[in-house]
Amino acid sequence: MSNEAKSVSGFIKPLGRYRWGICALLFFVITINYIDRQIIGVLKPVIEVEMGWSEVDYGNIVTAFQASYGIGLLVVGRWLDLVGTRKGMAIAIFLWSLAAASHAFAKGILGFVLARIALGLAESAAYPGAVKSVAEWFPKRERALGVGILNAGANVGVLLTPIIAIGIAGAYGWRAAFLVTGLLGFVVLWGWLRFFRQPVDHVEVTDEERAWIGQDGEDAAGPPLGWKDAIRQRQAWFFICGKFFTDPVWYLFLFWLPDFLAKTQGMELFPKGDSGILATIGPALIVVYLLADIGSIAGGWLSSHLVNRGWSVNRARKTTLFVAALFALPLVTVASVPEPWMAVLLIGLGTAAHQAFSSNIFTMIADMYPRRAVATIAGMGGAAGAIGGILIAQATGWTLELTGSYVPIVIYAGLGYLIAFAVIQMLVPRMTPATMQLDPVAGPETAAA
Repeated sequence: MSNEAKSVSGFIKPLGRYRWGICALLFFVITINYIDRQIIGVLKPVIEVEMGWSEVDYGNIVTAFQASYGIGLLVVGRWLDLVGTRKGMAIAIFLWSLAAASHAFAKGILGFVLARIALGLAESAAYPGAVKSVAEWFPKRERALGVGILNAGANVGVLLTPIIAIGIAGAYGWRAAFLVTGLLGFVVLWGWLRFFRQPVDHVEVTDEERAWIGQDGEDAAGPPLGWKDAIRQRQAWFFICGKFFTDPVWYLFLFWLPDFLAKTQGMELFPKGDSGILATIGPALIVVYLLADIGSIAGGWLSSHLVNRGWSVNRARKTTLFVAALFALPLVTVASVPEPWMAVLLIGLGTAAHQAFSSNIFTMIADMYPRRAVATIAGMGGAAGAIGGILIAQATGWTLELTGSYVPIVIYAGLGYLIAFAVIQMLVPRMTPATMQLDPVAGPETAAA
């Protein structure tokens, strides 16, 4: 068998690795997605001085993105399940790239709010589409690692943002930074249209690799999952609750971390006096999101590794979730530590924990639902996470305005993952596959992905 390699737990693993190229493509899609949404947080210290923003003004700008992102997720998941990932993601990348570039032309708070609304609506397709693509291109035993790798694109995007944004803003002004990063999205769009197809249609995929991808069997035919049906299922609520409790922590650091480091540790965006570049916010963000990258891939690897060692999918996913929740717990102290390096390390461990947790709950959708329902459930959970993001943005803005302290906010950040884990365990203790409607002649049946 020239195109086959060693057996793994009874399955013949192919030499073909095109699916990992697709995973790399998804990684770049998520990377540019996060650069476009994160840049405003990095440049906040500069823009707020020029625009005269208050903390509440910035909180409202963040809320505009979160609200539109959440509304978009309620619609876009089902839309992607209907139109397909290739077409749907191409439209989304085009629209969010335009919206990202439009920030360069904002003249005041209203201009930023409108740009953030457009960006949130368009970017809402990224994660449902990416997770659906992994379900289409990978068997169960590899999905957690695949999601972990694409999810690492978020960390790389946030990591690259201060390098790109601060460099361009320092040389040409903050408006140029928005324009350049928006235009980068069109490069990613070209790559998407050039390389992405379904496995069955792709000429670069060998027959052996197609068999490996399809080892879990074909999904039973049937209509897309409706919201009314999904809302009655515990399998949907595990993801809705998981995102609601944990996404606010990610959004907190995504949009407020530079401000947090400035207020609690006295760090600056640009070097001043003899402080040097290493004492500024940019390198600190790089360390935080490098650790987040490690957490994303490590969380996906651990879960997939345990499955390949013979653990049940339920036990492997839940063990990884619990370990991640424990790593996030020290965040409760991060606003009170005396040294900047301690704050950076604790936040880095917290973001690593978030990404490990996130990679696995995304993967659990495809463990309990067929591919035709994955984007719908991902969208519903993402909308819940966006609602949580709105609440944390408002809570942070008003807490800082009234007390000037991040302490109450970071206490929740440390506890949120244990809360989410407990709720997930109550809702899906055995990860029983959801019941899906099949073709009318077949009737309803329990269907695994």
